[in-house]
Amino acid sequence: MTLPRVLLISTGGTITMTSGSSGGIAPTLTGEDLVRAVPELAGRAALEVVSFSMMPGASLTPGDLVRIAELIDARMTEGFAGAVVVQGTDTIEETAFVLDTLVASDRPVVVTGAMRGAAAPGADGPANLLAAVTVASSAAAGGLGAVAVLNDEVHAGNRVQKGHTASPSAFVSPGFGPVGRVIEGRLHRYARLPRRAALPRPVGVDDVPVALLKIPLGDDGRLLAALPSLGYRGAVIDAMGAGHLPAHFSEKVEQLARVMPVVLSTRVASGPVFQRTYGFKGSEMDLIARGAIPAGYLTGGKACLLLRLLIAGGLAGDALRTAFVERGNAVLVDAPD
Repeated sequence: MTLPRVLLISTGGTITMTSGSSGGIAPTLTGEDLVRAVPELAGRAALEVVSFSMMPGASLTPGDLVRIAELIDARMTEGFAGAVVVQGTDTIEETAFVLDTLVASDRPVVVTGAMRGAAAPGADGPANLLAAVTVASSAAAGGLGAVAVLNDEVHAGNRVQKGHTASPSAFVSPGFGPVGRVIEGRLHRYARLPRRAALPRPVGVDDVPVALLKIPLGDDGRLLAALPSLGYRGAVIDAMGAGHLPAHFSEKVEQLARVMPVVLSTRVASGPVFQRTYGFKGSEMDLIARGAIPAGYLTGGKACLLLRLLIAGGLAGDALRTAFVERGNAVLVDAPD
């Protein structure tokens, strides 16, 4: 039987880490090392390994993710069944989201990693890698977009979040749950979220600074006025509740929205930013009327990435607003107003 071909792109992360001279763990293992440690992979797929980098997840840049998306689309035309990206779990949710947004191919794209270092008792890297290759080589995963696969769970790239700093079951999709699981060596698919067409490949995304401001109780909002002079080209405000800010923020948001796109997300783990319920000063209706763009279901971090991609792609004004709202509200059955 001919095995499906899977492209494995290794970038580093905890899954590649062993003890170093610093006393802690650091990336030392290559993609080939990871594959050799899991002999069961030979029965699942024919792997081609690309060593993209060897760094912790926090050191990846949006530009790196754009280049990985380009690499995946270029190589999927060569007969690969799918791709696996191995990286640090700190930023798996960002990578899965960007690849879901930029990769045009319908072949499975799986992001995985490990919560425990390679030499730790109960290291989860080998099992996660095996599950990831299982999903990437499965025809049932076609059209799912980019997904994160860890702890045998399959999470949609535009919904997944890291929910714990230590647990092997750290990844969750608040309000949605996994779209599938790997059971007995096979993908069991439960759902498929609507997926928009891939964005055009942006240029110079690392040169598009976007600020993320999380607003706690009692914040005076002084940072908003400082953003233009600091060189930011966009801002995401992680608001309270369904998209609410203290009343005195309203004019500050309006002034900022005149000079750069301002996105309104929520610091709440699950649920969307509202658009038409609350009408008090500082409410979502008030802030949207003053120029804020509702982030829908996107977390603040993902909203930052999407805003950077859209600006780098040359969008501005109403076109940017429309593109952002469509992607943030991708689970709506009817199109957002």
